[in-house]
Amino acid sequence: MIATIENIFAYDFLTNAFVACILSGITCGVVGSYIVARRMVFLSSGITHASFGGLGIALYAGFDPLLGAVAFASVSSLGIEYASRKGRMREDSAIGIIWSVGMAIGALFMSLRPGYATDLTSYLFGNILLVDSRDVLWLALLTLFIVVGALIWLRRLMYITFDEEYARSQGLPVSGVAYVMATVIAVTIVLSIKVMGIILLLSLITLPVVIANALTKDYRRIALLASAIAVAGNITGFLFSYEYDLPTGSCIIFFLVLLLAVVKLLTLFKNRVATL
Repeated sequence: MIATIENIFAYDFLTNAFVACILSGITCGVVGSYIVARRMVFLSSGITHASFGGLGIALYAGFDPLLGAVAFASVSSLGIEYASRKGRMREDSAIGIIWSVGMAIGALFMSLRPGYATDLTSYLFGNILLVDSRDVLWLALLTLFIVVGALIWLRRLMYITFDEEYARSQGLPVSGVAYVMATVIAVTIVLSIKVMGIILLLSLITLPVVIANALTKDYRRIALLASAIAVAGNITGFLFSYEYDLPTGSCIIFFLVLLLAVVKLLTLFKNRVATL
């Protein structure tokens, strides 16, 4: 394992991938805690798949695919949030429409591109080796924004997450925070696509939080534990995939699922011992 880590830091593209594992783990852990607490997992899945539309348009037009994905995902998340808050449409209906339309647009523009769409698999299932120094920079800025924001706004964000009526009575900008968080979720999803891919990314957002929630019920500890678990899962999966030439996203998910099973079994055993 030590030799493997030394080999990784000998190459820039592997170093970028390793750093991306750490940064995406932190962001997905913190943002995932908010998503699970607000029961917005389906919304996140819709945004993830809708971003494929932005990727397809950007690749067809010849500009940065991540910029297209961020723009498409952000507009989609804000649109869903607006529609659900204003009562114009049920949230699950809006998510289903955005999900299908985004995937359809992405598939359409991918098919219109000349030649074989080699990028398709990389974006759908991830290819962490495509992470470059610019991706790492954007992930670092996002991580800094999320960590600083969590430190400053964590208590108020908890009020909004668990009791919007009380938060409004305290004068907190509930709607404004909801729109900001919708945008943060969209950006987090898009910047993590190369690590996990559109199809598998939802697991990185939810599994670490579920594991952390099995160990503690405190929101602050869940956010910290989820980030640590996501980072550990990313690094372990990346090293395992590098050693045995396997898909990184699949290795990360298998490790997290195994960890969840172990935690659940230990919790069950602890509860049974306590009742004896």
